[in-house]
Amino acid sequence: MSGHSKWSTIKRKKEKTDGQRAKIFTKIGREISVAVREGGADPASNSKLRDLIAKAKSNNVPNDNIDRIIKKAAGGGEKNDYETIVYEGYGPSGAAVIVECLTDNRNRTASDIRHYFDKFGGNLGTTGCVSFMFEPKGVIVVESVTDEDKAMEDFITAGADDYNIDEDNIAEITTSPADFSAVREAIEQMGYSIVSAEVEQVPANTISLTDEDSQVKMRRLLDALEDNDDVQNVWHNLDNEDEF
Repeated sequence: MSGHSKWSTIKRKKEKTDGQRAKIFTKIGREISVAVREGGADPASNSKLRDLIAKAKSNNVPNDNIDRIIKKAAGGGEKNDYETIVYEGYGPSGAAVIVECLTDNRNRTASDIRHYFDKFGGNLGTTGCVSFMFEPKGVIVVESVTDEDKAMEDFITAGADDYNIDEDNIAEITTSPADFSAVREAIEQMGYSIVSAEVEQVPANTISLTDEDSQVKMRRLLDALEDNDDVQNVWHNLDNEDEF
């Protein structure tokens, strides 16, 4: 597990243009709306909503925006009925890719995702074709870890399964999905600066893309997927995404 690689990916996403950041705001807002409809508008009793509020704040979504989304969803103002759909496939040179979507139009989304895979040298597969290579885990990334011994003790006390601290003082902490919310909250209460915290699909093994053509196609595939309004998360088994 590479904290450095994860940190590089986070920085790349945070350095996007205002227009792209607006898309991120919209996607998080959609997740919050679904969480409110499914579990209620009170973060105290809705752990999924608590996690998403933390995610929104780490992505610099203004508090007013968060409150407005919650109130709108709680009051039935959000008319779209979103469903979660997960697509699996292979990118260039056999890179495994999982795409999680929230959509109100299954046919539109399926057509878009298939088009991206076909256009950029990949193949959209069937359910289960690559997910067996991944394991769901809570992944929490913390910056400015200056005392490794104390951090190690704190992370274990918080209930983390594993952790890694890189040369840039960035810690990547993993948990089981069931423990994710409690561990995130414990680490936050300990005063650590959390820059990313989500339940992700983590690959059991990774590969590297070494030829330039595959790297270019993979970068374009990932960018196209992340730019699509229906796509919430993209996971893959590359260990050198930050190199291209």
